[in-house]
Amino acid sequence: MTFDEAMAFVREHGIVLTAAQGPVPRLTEAIAGEPIKGSWWAHPKSHQIFALLQKLEASPDILVCRFVNGKVTMIHRRLWPALVKLSDRIDPGRLAQVRQEHTAKGHHETHDVPYPSWVPADVFAEARRLGDEEATRMLGPLAPR
Repeated sequence: MTFDEAMAFVREHGIVLTAAQGPVPRLTEAIAGEPIKGSWWAHPKSHQIFALLQKLEASPDILVCRFVNGKVTMIHRRLWPALVKLSDRIDPGRLAQVRQEHTAKGHHETHDVPYPSWVPADVFAEARRLGDEEATRMLGPLAPR
């Protein structure tokens, strides 16, 4: 899978889990092209999976958060206005942007950017134009009730 194909996958589904099992597709399995048993790090395509995840996480069109069941989730920008519109019904911790930093010592550190600090102004403007019903429809079964 190429970066463009991976981005198209996230855009098409709107909300995907990076690796965990849940009610939405798993990106690692889409990249691998097959179900993954155990850790994706042990999969023969682990280097490709890692590289694509890193590129997607760096994209301005992808929000990495813990929206689905507290697991690392990628949400395409097309759904951000719906998240903002319905944010008063969502635990803010689920909307905090997860940022991974690679330290000089080779460690990975995770930092959360609290909601709404990461939200661009144009997304707030689009959210104001959305009705609650449309935002709920956009998020489908994952919409807060």
